[in-house]
Amino acid sequence: MLLTITNNTPQATDVGYLLHKHPGKVQTFDLAFGQAHVFYPQADSERCTACLLLDIDPIGLVRNRRGPSGEGRSLEQYVNDRPYVASSFMSVAIAQVFGSALSGKCADRPDLVDQPLLLDAQIDVLPARGGGEGIIRRLFEPLGYEIEIVGHVLDAKFDWGDSPYYSVILRSHRPLHELLNHLYVLMPVLDNDKHYWVGDDEVEKLLARGGQWLKHHPDRDLITTRYLRYQRSLTRDALARLTAEHEPDPDATVETHDQQEDAIERQASLNEQRHATVVAALKASGAKRVLDLGCAQGRLLRRLLDEKQFELVVGLDVSLRALDTTESRLRLDRLPDRQRQRVQLLHGSLMYRDERIRDFDAACVVEVIEHLDPPRLAAMERSVFEFARPKTVVVTTPNVEYNIRFESLPAGALRHKDHRFEWTRDEFRQWASSVAGKFGYSARYLPIGDVDPEVGSPTQMGVFER
Repeated sequence: MLLTITNNTPQATDVGYLLHKHPGKVQTFDLAFGQAHVFYPQADSERCTACLLLDIDPIGLVRNRRGPSGEGRSLEQYVNDRPYVASSFMSVAIAQVFGSALSGKCADRPDLVDQPLLLDAQIDVLPARGGGEGIIRRLFEPLGYEIEIVGHVLDAKFDWGDSPYYSVILRSHRPLHELLNHLYVLMPVLDNDKHYWVGDDEVEKLLARGGQWLKHHPDRDLITTRYLRYQRSLTRDALARLTAEHEPDPDATVETHDQQEDAIERQASLNEQRHATVVAALKASGAKRVLDLGCAQGRLLRRLLDEKQFELVVGLDVSLRALDTTESRLRLDRLPDRQRQRVQLLHGSLMYRDERIRDFDAACVVEVIEHLDPPRLAAMERSVFEFARPKTVVVTTPNVEYNIRFESLPAGALRHKDHRFEWTRDEFRQWASSVAGKFGYSARYLPIGDVDPEVGSPTQMGVFER
């Protein structure tokens, strides 16, 4: 696995001071899982390239594991992609070989530490599991990188399709330590795996390497969750510490806004009518295995569990706090075993392909799409309609035309402060028709709430069927 970092700034060889590696030497470092080699294929005043070549010994990894001989061994432990892809092995190598540069320390030239450099970083190859090229861009572009990505097929001789592996070039004008910290955190996030046990110390590593930029990243929750290998308590701790001193708790903010929206709609009892109409549509579809995508605090899940027709009810949400509230609200720890087996709670995002939610009978996306920016809405469409692909999808969203009937809502205001948009009836039907045509569904439309002859119903619902 090869990582190259090129400095295109005048006096380019100064990068050798930052890396603490002389451009005229080839150096080798012994690591617990193999060796790392540092060398410079080009080093002059205009352009200087440092290479970190990681040589992993997969057989040695297996042989050095503790435990009885042969315990838990399989062919996959000997034949795998670990020697060839950027992963937590590369993060460890960066920390051990470029530790001073990673920490932003340079005793010989302290003036260089925070100096922005014209840097190109090339990674051959980078795995992007659960999102492909899109997730690479989602993680690096908000940090200000220009990106070149080349995908690789599984085998050029056979029609086996595309692989999850990419050659990636990142270009930016920034201090070297920022680049290294971004790579240290995001490479194992994209690989979605780690070669060592993740414990409390991983939270400290994440905060040390990502604390200054991660708290502002739009995919902060996803990065934190993957970096900490889906361990809920660690993720909750890290997110709380990231946000404690810099911004309000996002879950608490959403809860406040939800309460404000409920107050606006309470007179029309919209939430109750919405849930009743969604449940009726799901029952009419004949579904037995149902997803509640964006389940929030579990109000609809509770209604679904009351229906014996539904043999499995799964709630998915990106908010860990919401899932904890749902678990408490549903009293899952007190349910009889048979009833408990009917419900599952999953932590995940509608932005990314998720094998756990494939091929269900039906899914509902209730008052969710209006919280998504347009690029994320497009990602949600693919995640739900192309990859998860349930037989029936029920979507509800506010009808903005009806807002003038809410006396407590100021003119021109949306019902919820987190709404990115609220659509007219025509806009919703145009979107639904486009999605249905693109992904092989038909769409029909139902009102929710009292229908006003001029502005329609307060909530609009689309039922997609294939």
